[in-house]
Amino acid sequence: MAAAPPRPAPRARREAPGREIMRAAMAAAGGEQQQMLTQRLKAAVHYTVGCLCQEVEEDKDVQFSKQSIAAISEITFRQCEIFARDLEMFARHAKRTTVTTEDVKLLARRSNSLLKYITQKSEELASSNMEQKEKKKKKSSTAKGERTPGEQEATVTENEDSNMA
Repeated sequence: MAAAPPRPAPRARREAPGREIMRAAMAAAGGEQQQMLTQRLKAAVHYTVGCLCQEVEEDKDVQFSKQSIAAISEITFRQCEIFARDLEMFARHAKRTTVTTEDVKLLARRSNSLLKYITQKSEELASSNMEQKEKKKKKSSTAKGERTPGEQEATVTENEDSNMA
């Protein structure tokens, strides 16, 4: 039996030359903007690491060289990039487009103290959000003229009292 002849590769759709140039220019501009943002973020990380090292210097009476601060900054930035990719993959694996606190907990699972801290803060935020929702609910119900369950109970008791008289 003879093998079937190979199929020709599908032809790429040709765009007008003006569109190709526009797409290339937009991609280059996006790349330049991305690079600028990355540089700003790296500078912010470097500044923060420098501040933290100064605090340690004052507390522990040690010195950090500029090279060591730069190395710590670079390692921190690279680790954050890895964390961001991992978080994105966790969310994508769960077929979500949003990173949740559960993803962050999964990322922190190897560090018991960090996982405990993140869990505690997550619970604090959740309870704070619930309190705010309840406050909004009460405000909206009183603004609409609705009565809270306690007020409704008091009104029913007053009506029963007046009916008995």
